[in-house]
Parts: sequence; structure tokens; C-alpha cells
Amino acid sequence: MMMKWMARFLVLFALVWGGVWLAGSYGAKTGFAAWFEDRRADGWVAEYNDLSVSGFPNRIDTTFDNITLADPESGLAWEAPFFQLFALTYKPHHLIAVWPNTQTLAVPTEKLSLTSEKMRASLVLEPGTDLALNRINLDVDTLALSSSLDWQMTASGLDLALHRQPDETGTPSATYRLALRATDFAPAAAFAIPDDIDLPRTIEIFQADLEASFSRPWDLSAIEDSRPQPTQLHLKRADIVWGDLQFNAAGTVSVDKLGYPTGDITIRLVNWQDMIAVARSNARISPKVLDTLEQALTFVAGLSGNRNQLDIPLTFKGGTTRFGPIPLGPAPRLNLR
Repeated sequence: MMMKWMARFLVLFALVWGGVWLAGSYGAKTGFAAWFEDRRADGWVAEYNDLSVSGFPNRIDTTFDNITLADPESGLAWEAPFFQLFALTYKPHHLIAVWPNTQTLAVPTEKLSLTSEKMRASLVLEPGTDLALNRINLDVDTLALSSSLDWQMTASGLDLALHRQPDETGTPSATYRLALRATDFAPAAAFAIPDDIDLPRTIEIFQADLEASFSRPWDLSAIEDSRPQPTQLHLKRADIVWGDLQFNAAGTVSVDKLGYPTGDITIRLVNWQDMIAVARSNARISPKVLDTLEQALTFVAGLSGNRNQLDIPLTFKGGTTRFGPIPLGPAPRLNLR
């Protein structure tokens, strides 16, 4: 009798679980298709050749073949031969995103080709219709980025973590902590190092730890409507060590409604003269700008008495920027398009 009851229970459970998977897979497929249709109605280019859902019975795996997304308002576009989102049937808000080995990005000024051996992210969203971002962890192996403007950069590894922070009451806020670390990073300047400067091929340390507060949380509307705008940036630390060259920065700025920052970022430069020489090898940087910067840094070094190391506040105030006592001009506008 007990065995018959158990058999009936297992059959019933299998039927219910199968129904849950079918409902989830149908919801995923129709939901994504509707989202792409809505983007096209907004004037986007939003296309794919095929949308399939698999993974029965425990996973809902969604695959887009030959996907293209382009936002005419921001000028951003992305193309890839495929893109995949994996989720457990019982944890639909915890996703694993997988990108292909080759993909293309476009911004208003250039086109970028990105290749990697592995690129995937763990993405956790808050339950609800707005799908607010809780955290994302991105892992990339053997990254290469090439531009149509004839520059490139590479890294053997890239790790990025973005976690939503709670407020004083423990409620999720619109503040996110971002940690970035690149391994064996070779920036564009590494491909044109002057012969008289002894630098390794790659940067030994390239890392940053930042807390950024925004006008509202990052959720689905950030893609569909408009981007949340920064209200405060707290740079806990940023470190770059490249041979004998060293850059460190830390500080906090608030950002007004027009996007202008106010505050100080303290910057340390070690062997800054060689930094200027490396920058001069980059044809995209104006020699006049570098001449002005070199004169200003030489002046500040003379005041400090240390010609190799500089500790200077980068100050933003009243829509202007100062590097120590040297005015640099208008402050940048920190508006996300």
C-alpha cells in the first residue's frame, strides 16, 4: 500500500514539476520575445535569428542566435553570434550569462572587436516586475579589445563585482560597490612604448574599489528608458603599478543634477616624467595638452621638493577643475547616456 502511495506521489510530483518547467520556459520565451518587440517599437535595432529554451527539468536555459541590439539615443550597439542565460527552475532570479568568444561593440566614435576565451557572469536580480540589480560578478579570461581607431588592449584575466549596498536600516539602496581587477593588463600605450623607457609588457597591478550612489536603483528601466545618474562617487582606492610607474587615487565627489562633480580626489604619481613620455607616444593625445600638463607638474614638483613623486589633490568645484594649484579648465559632466 505504501509503495503504491509513494509511486502515485512521485508521478504527481513529476507532473507538477514538469508543469512548472513548461510554464517557466514559456514565460521566458514569450517574455524575451515581447521585450525585443517593445525595443523595436522604441526605435531600437533588436534582432535575433532564433530564440530557444532548453534545460528540462531543472534549468531554464535561453539561447539567442545572431543577436543584435542598438540604441539610437545613446549610439551604443552590440552584436554577437549567440548569447545565453541559464537559470535554475526554482531560482529564476539568479542567472548565469554566457558570451561568445567573439563579439562586437560600437559607440558613437568607434567600433570595438572583443575576443575572449571565456566570458561569463553571475547575475542576481530582486524579485519583482522591475528586476532591480542585486549583484553581478563578471569573469573574463584572455581578453583582447581592438578598435577601429587602430588601438588595442589585452588582459589575461578580468574580474568585476558590482553589489548593491544596504542603507542604515538594512534596506537595499541605490548605492553600489564596484571592485575591478585586471591581470596582465596591457593598455594601448603598451604597444607603443618608447625605446628609452624600460617598462614591462603588462601592468602588474590594475585595480579599483569604488562606491557609487545613483538617483535610483539599476533595474530594467535603465535599459528600456533612461540611465540612473550618479549622485556621489566614493573612490576607496585605485592602484596602477607598471614597472617603476605608480598611480594611486582616493577621494569622494558629489554630483549635482547637471552632472558636475564637487569634491577632491587625491592622486599620487611616482616617476611622473616617464608617464608623460609614455603618453607622448600616443598619437591621440594632443602634444599641446601634454606640454601644459608637464609644465604644471614640473611647477608643483618644484614646490614640493620631490621631483619623482607627487601627491596632488584633483579638485572639482563650481564647474571647474584644479590639479593642485593649477587650473585645468571646466569640470567634466558625469552624465550617463
